[in-house]
Amino acid sequence: MDANGVTLGLAFLWSFLVALFAVPSVIYIAHLKNMLDQPNKRTVHALLTPRLGGVAIFAGFMSALTIFANLGNGVQALLAGCIVLFFVGLKDDLVSISASKKLVGQLLATGIVMFMADVRVTSFQGIFGIHALPVSFSYAFTFLVITGITNAVNLIDGLDGLAGSVVIIIVGTFGFYFYRYGGQDFGNYVFVAVCVIGGILGFLRYNFHKATIFMGDTGSLVCGFIVSVLTVQFIEMGLRTGQPFGSANPAVAAGILFVPLFDTLRVFTVRVLKGTSPFTPDKNHIHHRILAMGFQQISTVLLLVLLNLVVILFVINFATHGNTVLIAVLLSFSLALSVFLGTYRSRSAEQRVAS
Repeated sequence: MDANGVTLGLAFLWSFLVALFAVPSVIYIAHLKNMLDQPNKRTVHALLTPRLGGVAIFAGFMSALTIFANLGNGVQALLAGCIVLFFVGLKDDLVSISASKKLVGQLLATGIVMFMADVRVTSFQGIFGIHALPVSFSYAFTFLVITGITNAVNLIDGLDGLAGSVVIIIVGTFGFYFYRYGGQDFGNYVFVAVCVIGGILGFLRYNFHKATIFMGDTGSLVCGFIVSVLTVQFIEMGLRTGQPFGSANPAVAAGILFVPLFDTLRVFTVRVLKGTSPFTPDKNHIHHRILAMGFQQISTVLLLVLLNLVVILFVINFATHGNTVLIAVLLSFSLALSVFLGTYRSRSAEQRVAS
């Protein structure tokens, strides 16, 4: 193993251990100060549970990255954005804030990485026949990408262990390709991936069903922001280096993010078709629909993790077909899956409704 591999291993171990040992303290303080999440008609859990797990994830991630990683190539700006969203999420977990205030925090964090580090999508790489983007449109589109992905990860955080498991799969996939093909311009993003995976794994020890702590907005906003920046850099890596999938990197990135993106687009579309605001909370997320089919929480999480893995393997193996074919297949599969989720109910679920 080379020196870089050893440093990566130390960064992972540091992040994992900090999060692992921080969580019990966070749980203790949350119960002591009565900072607990109340069950309601939209939640699945039935007991008062702390929702400050993101504090432990952030502590492990932040400390490991600043100690072991090269903070160049936009990583320093990524950390600054994470700090902004950490405090936005922390306030929301403690006293609850409006969606508009959260959006302002996301705008600030996105602005930091875009304007301070020039992290942005600069080309559609042939999608719709479009290549290089005008600078103003590039900034606007990148803002939509980063805030969209950040909120998609935030919305998928509805079952014990779900958001953490999905983020690990996504970040691990990006991290592998940054390690293999990142070079001087993108190689240090593998440390971002490794440090966040370590922090989440330490947290998941206490978050799988039945969870004694939730990630909360503190964790989901930070993790979503990290995922979004890794996505932008993965797309740009394909443009600048031709690796790992060349011009197909955008479609491959969409496949890697399949579960959170599909869930967000589906629930927003369903809400609009019903004539309600797309931001109105409900129990129509993909994990709610699978639970309604009669699955248990653990099996639902495993099923969604498997679904994301299958789609990732598909887009990786068929990347040579290009963006248009991959996006068309992903959209067709999404439509079929959405129809299935909206119509299918198992016998056991129907019996529960009847009783």
